[in-house]
Amino acid sequence: LCLQVPELEKATVRIRQPERVREIIQSLREQGVAKLQVISDFDMTLSRFGCNGRRCPTSHNILDTSRVISEDGKKKLKDLLHYYYPIEIDPNRTLEEKCPLMVEWWTKAHELLVQQKIHKSDIAQIVRESEAMLRYGHGDAFFDQLHKNNVPLFIFSAGIGDILEEIIHQANVFYSNVNVVSNYMEFNDDGILTHFKGPLIHTYNKNNTVLQGTGYFQQLSTRTSIILLGDSMGDLTMADGVPSVENILKIGFLNDKVEERRGKYLDSYDIVLESDETLDVVNGILRYILTE
Repeated sequence: LCLQVPELEKATVRIRQPERVREIIQSLREQGVAKLQVISDFDMTLSRFGCNGRRCPTSHNILDTSRVISEDGKKKLKDLLHYYYPIEIDPNRTLEEKCPLMVEWWTKAHELLVQQKIHKSDIAQIVRESEAMLRYGHGDAFFDQLHKNNVPLFIFSAGIGDILEEIIHQANVFYSNVNVVSNYMEFNDDGILTHFKGPLIHTYNKNNTVLQGTGYFQQLSTRTSIILLGDSMGDLTMADGVPSVENILKIGFLNDKVEERRGKYLDSYDIVLESDETLDVVNGILRYILTE
């Protein structure tokens, strides 16, 4: 397979069952472009985890650390992060333990943001001033390739929809085939943030429960071949709303605490990309599947 997808030779690539992965990729190619869809997380999956030794911000971080948040607000948001983030990534806690705590974290963070009287008109500038970056290879290779071949890209994010859409817009790759489900802000007539629209999406409920009523996957019921991209255990359920999956290739970005979490990722994802800030492997696989 490395002949067809040379990117799989990269030092960042780990695969526990190469033969199985080869079969899935082969099937995806045989099923053809008309059956394919891509389901992806956004923060630290399509966006970069780090650059020059510094962490890149998530869509929440961009807002949390921006000039529209008071110093007191910033401190409180940071305290929440320091308390809840270790819980989120703790490999020894169960989902049952984590879920209510994630709801608690997101709810408190959103309430703090609402108190800041954020203006809708500030969002584009906040994103422009931030250090958010999409991964290398996002443009001509990833977004363009999917758009050109009419492959739906479904972005399922526990981040802030308004912010992540703005990042994609500013990169000039928000095409008609892109669909986002995320946490969106609601503004009043004066353009001031009043609340977040429901349902709340956090790291561990990215599945059917928050998709009810969107009907997105029903419209795509013929798209039974899936490439799923994520960076957390919570992302593994993102395709649960798809009516009848024939082939699914799960690609996981392992960005942080690599040694400690490697085993778990290799158990759960077909391909694991360790500390890889590019979309090279994804693009190589797409190129192989989409080339006649």
